[in-house]
Amino acid sequence: MIKSFPIKREWQLAHGRVLETGSQALIMAILNITPDSFSDGGNNQTIDAALQSARAMLEAGAVIIDVGGESTRPDAEPVSAQQEQERVLPVIEALTRELGCLISVDTYRAQTATLAVAAGAHIVNDVWGLQKEPDIAGLAAETGAGLVIMHTGRDRDVAADVIEDQHVFLQRSLEIAATAGVKPQQIMLDPGFGFAKDIQQNVELMARFAELHSFGLPWLVGTSRKRFTGAVSARDIAAERDAATAATSVMLRLGGADIFRVHNVALNRDALLMADAVLNAAAVHEKA
Repeated sequence: MIKSFPIKREWQLAHGRVLETGSQALIMAILNITPDSFSDGGNNQTIDAALQSARAMLEAGAVIIDVGGESTRPDAEPVSAQQEQERVLPVIEALTRELGCLISVDTYRAQTATLAVAAGAHIVNDVWGLQKEPDIAGLAAETGAGLVIMHTGRDRDVAADVIEDQHVFLQRSLEIAATAGVKPQQIMLDPGFGFAKDIQQNVELMARFAELHSFGLPWLVGTSRKRFTGAVSARDIAAERDAATAATSVMLRLGGADIFRVHNVALNRDALLMADAVLNAAAVHEKA
């Protein structure tokens, strides 16, 4: 059942923070400051509401709050950089001031990322993997920010084998990061579940996830309430996909994933505690 044992590492982040990964599953909680996100759009439109949501997520077991100001669903209306910044920067400042928690900003814009890190964010979560605005890599090198580099197949002409496709795209992203001076210890990879992948490709990517450890880097995964989980579980409403999400979290943890970006923190925490118990028991048995 165990496909890959997670490896203990230290993830270097902005503002002198360090996060140990691998020894236990970690949760990144999704805090969307958007009116149109596919699952929770409109829930955090004031700073007080966002703080209340973040507190609840941290109490439920999250270690990182991922703040996003633009929906990434396929049919979402794009927003301007100014709109995005007006949404996320006050929330990041409030989280820094009131909670002092680890903060990630979900953006592909270098300017937004720069302002967010200055406001207190520790991590930049780039859904375009540095390939839309490569200057994000320079920001990470300069500030020491943690960097989530996600695979997206949106610019490819033909879909290749799911693992080969990851290697082609992410190697290009890693070259951009290395050229800018980003240290490997700052990097977390993300296979981009749900981004330019059909149902079968997402499921196959889960089944073969352990093959991705050839990169030699830690992995963040984001399957939470994605359309493919709804298709498999016959759940059309995004908020009803949490059980399916928890199942994917367990399978990916047993495949060696490190951080889990989710909406429902408590449910995934419980599921991942069980997964870690199995991993620990298997590790003891292997050493015996």
